[in-house]
Amino acid sequence: MESTIKRFADQDKVSLIVTTGGTGLSPTDKTPEALKNVIEKPIPGISEAMRSYGQERTPYSMLSRSQAGLRGESLIVSLPGSRGGVKDSLDAIFPAVLHVFKMMRSGSHSSDQKELVKP
Repeated sequence: MESTIKRFADQDKVSLIVTTGGTGLSPTDKTPEALKNVIEKPIPGISEAMRSYGQERTPYSMLSRSQAGLRGESLIVSLPGSRGGVKDSLDAIFPAVLHVFKMMRSGSHSSDQKELVKP
């Protein structure tokens, strides 16, 4: 997994890399450990938003070890493996997470904050 994500980010210049599964507590769940060796700039708020949103829907959301961060100009987000967890996580972070790309390009984030503020 590590080498594939590194290739996507470093060579293929993929802007958004999303993984699913491997974020739980079983012996085979190793995605967070793999991503620690890949992510250069963690963005813990993304993972926190996913867990918080999910926690309103299921008490098991707090057990997710999802990660998010940057490698170069690639945003990497790991999602839970369950269909419901994926849906809830995507609902929690989109479209706001796309603001990452505007910040990386311009170095600023003031121009479009009004668009995303919920009434």
